[in-house]
Amino acid sequence: MVIVPGITLAFVLYSLSQGLNNIIGIELLGYSKSPISTAMIAIIVGITLGNIFQIRKGFLLGIDFTQKYILKLGIICLGIQLKPFEFLKFGTIAIPLIIICIISVLIIVKLLIKKLKISTRMAYLISIGSTVCGTTAIMATAPVIKASKGEIAYAIANMTVFGIISMLIYPYFANIYFDGDPLFVGLFLGTAIHETSQVAAAGLIYDQQFNSPETLNIATVTKLIRNTFLVIMIPLFAILYNRNTTNNKSYSITSIFPYFVLGFIGMIIFRNIGDQFFLNESSEQIWQSSISNIKDSAKIFLSMAMAAVGLSTNLKDIKSMGYKPFIVGFIAMITVGLVSITTMQVFTKIFIS
Repeated sequence: MVIVPGITLAFVLYSLSQGLNNIIGIELLGYSKSPISTAMIAIIVGITLGNIFQIRKGFLLGIDFTQKYILKLGIICLGIQLKPFEFLKFGTIAIPLIIICIISVLIIVKLLIKKLKISTRMAYLISIGSTVCGTTAIMATAPVIKASKGEIAYAIANMTVFGIISMLIYPYFANIYFDGDPLFVGLFLGTAIHETSQVAAAGLIYDQQFNSPETLNIATVTKLIRNTFLVIMIPLFAILYNRNTTNNKSYSITSIFPYFVLGFIGMIIFRNIGDQFFLNESSEQIWQSSISNIKDSAKIFLSMAMAAVGLSTNLKDIKSMGYKPFIVGFIAMITVGLVSITTMQVFTKIFIS
């Protein structure tokens, strides 16, 4: 099994990253559960080690397998955390809000790439990372638009830097701007911050600072609704990118469609059926334990994939891309925040009046 050494190395780096996460988030920062993404640490560790040491050829096939297939397995497993019927409570506001944010960022980024002249692949990665679900969206989209490892790492660096900034600032800003209203603060945090882990951390910070567990719940559910837009955005980007790069030659949508998205949808359906089926006390405990195990597996698989990407990323390639993609990432972050605020103000006027 030539892929085993590389997969094992990715798992070892995941374990190391999880240990570092616990030390930083729990021991040093004092949280009961670390607000830092293990996946984020994994790619940093991978990049560091991959650029200090020469990776042996025996590991390369397994590292590549982890990036391509274990990543997709992790994305499929993510579907288990989504409960469609929970979305009805906030969906009337959250879904239109998310759609408007996505469209706005896509338009802004489209205009920026003409001015700054960055690659279309990089623009797509930053766009979907900023509007849908950060690193996960980037990792899911990269294979279908044939993004390079350097482009993936650079886009993830964007999400990491600007996601952390918004995670630390937005809870306090939102409390002042929305006068502590749990619904609007939660919707803002859920739409304006990139990563699911960062949204959860921002909601936790808000809850601990302003005693509002409802805000944490609303932010989390809004973010999970936002995550489901992967199902639409990945095929859309695949079609758009291949249409623009085939020089008008014919191509098959079936050949570029990311079929693992169907697995993601299937997992959502599986979760909803299970919630309805396992209702007695003994079977419900087993079901909830199974859900927890699948959630944990998703995090492990995605973190392994991040470590694999890091290991195969050459920092010289990122340096050669320059500062312009970071400008796009910064403007995308500001755009999502401003559009979220403006849209909620408009909705408030419509529904109140």
